[in-house]
Amino acid sequence: MSLADQSPAAVLVFQTLLGHGPLTRAEVGRRTGLSAGAVTKVATPLLADGWIHELGRPAVERAGGRPATLVAVRPERARFAGVKVTGDELIGVLADLTARPLASRRARLDSRDVDTVVRAIARLVGRLVADAGPVGEGTQALHSVGVTISGDVDGRTGTVQYSPFLDWRRVPLARLVESATGTPAVIENDVRALTVAEQWFGAGAGLSSFVLVTVGAGIGAGICVGGRVVSGAHGVSGEIGHLPVGGTDRTCTCGNIGCVEAVASTHAITEQARQATGDPGLTTAAAVRLAHAGDPAVRAVFSRAGHALGLALASVANLVGPERIIISGEGVATYDLYEERMRRTFADHAFGAAAECDLVVRPLPFEEWARGGAAVAAQRVFAPPRQSPAPVHPLP
Repeated sequence: MSLADQSPAAVLVFQTLLGHGPLTRAEVGRRTGLSAGAVTKVATPLLADGWIHELGRPAVERAGGRPATLVAVRPERARFAGVKVTGDELIGVLADLTARPLASRRARLDSRDVDTVVRAIARLVGRLVADAGPVGEGTQALHSVGVTISGDVDGRTGTVQYSPFLDWRRVPLARLVESATGTPAVIENDVRALTVAEQWFGAGAGLSSFVLVTVGAGIGAGICVGGRVVSGAHGVSGEIGHLPVGGTDRTCTCGNIGCVEAVASTHAITEQARQATGDPGLTTAAAVRLAHAGDPAVRAVFSRAGHALGLALASVANLVGPERIIISGEGVATYDLYEERMRRTFADHAFGAAAECDLVVRPLPFEEWARGGAAVAAQRVFAPPRQSPAPVHPLP
């Protein structure tokens, strides 16, 4: 039986055990507000179907000497594949129900053609399953696949509306991957998927509200408010890279002028460094070396990037009021070159108590992004996306 077929109370119990277990039934009741009888009732089918299991007595017994049994999620009950798609590579992870990695692989992409990428995803998933080895009784070798990709991704419909780095528009990727792998598939924006991973087992664990900002070839954000990662009405949210910050005539990948991404992405920084030095062949690594050596023109490029990022972070803090902003992505490798300007700009523009938001730098390899895809796939087992309500038309 799928968890999605269980009652809301059963799903609540499962989510509580997943995030906070092992717990006694009494503690589950205190955390969920359910009565002892209700906890026992909804836990019974979860135990019977192997989603949770009993661990035995805790270290401390309840008053009166009666033993209290600990209950926990059974991680091996199902396995999930997560795949992050970049412009030239696939990064894959196979994980258990708690998103613990069991196998990981990378595969080069020779083409960005949709069919080629889908076939490559299917091959990679098959190899991950083989790498993870045989499964025990009552375990699914592969429950579902979660694919993450940059751009405008509508996870509810399984459609990549627009991915500028792949030049994809309106691609029904979930359906294509499901057909190629023979396994249910979900897709999600890569930053939102990473945000789910950080919420489960990263720097956002235990926080009611936080924002994950990724800096690299693109600049995006995943927003968690009230314990829920925000997807937006049409699958678009957290696109802070396209906040207009002005002060530049540079054109962004979206076609607009003055976006944060047009100033502070790794590609934008490299282009500006080339202009500043008059060297059209300057690489990103060479620009970083010049900045570390004290080249004033190149250091000014990184300073402008820090200013743009500081404005973006301040806007997010003012709008959302998160407890923490996590900064990640391949761009944090040069964080020391723009940190001071970014933090100063953030402090100058964050309103009131929003300036107290904790800024945390957290470098994460792409395997963690792929793990986010596995986490999204696992999450859909017990928390399927809500369907948009049908539009209400006024009476004539």
